[in-house]
Amino acid sequence: MSGTDTPHEGWRPAFRGWRARRPFWGGLLLTLGGGWILLTEKASLLVIIHVGMEGVAGYLLPTVMMLCGLLTLFSPSQRLFYSIVGLLCSLASWITSNLGGFFVGLALGVVGSCMTFGWLPDQEPRVSRRQRKKQARATEAVQAQ
Repeated sequence: MSGTDTPHEGWRPAFRGWRARRPFWGGLLLTLGGGWILLTEKASLLVIIHVGMEGVAGYLLPTVMMLCGLLTLFSPSQRLFYSIVGLLCSLASWITSNLGGFFVGLALGVVGSCMTFGWLPDQEPRVSRRQRKKQARATEAVQAQ
């Protein structure tokens, strides 16, 4: 489903097609987790730089999380590397950034990284249980005749 198939289909089907070809929800959750941790930082950047490298890590790790989430969305071929780096940064934010953004940013980052790591491209869509039963009944009816 590319944008050239039907030129007048609109932005929603085009977005659905774009979203289907990448680990969208995992990348979005990883980006939101990094953003949440950045929003919960209390001290200003000037104070943090004065404190030293420990303080800079509180801003650096969520920024890397956001960057990994965005890179996952726009470069899904490297999703495994980005998900591992995002997971490590999420777990390290427990120590450096207000308990990982008071657990919310940490949880969003970990779940998003795991979803990104588990995403498989070019996988056939799953068939619901109801549809499988309907197909089995139809096959049995054809064989019975």
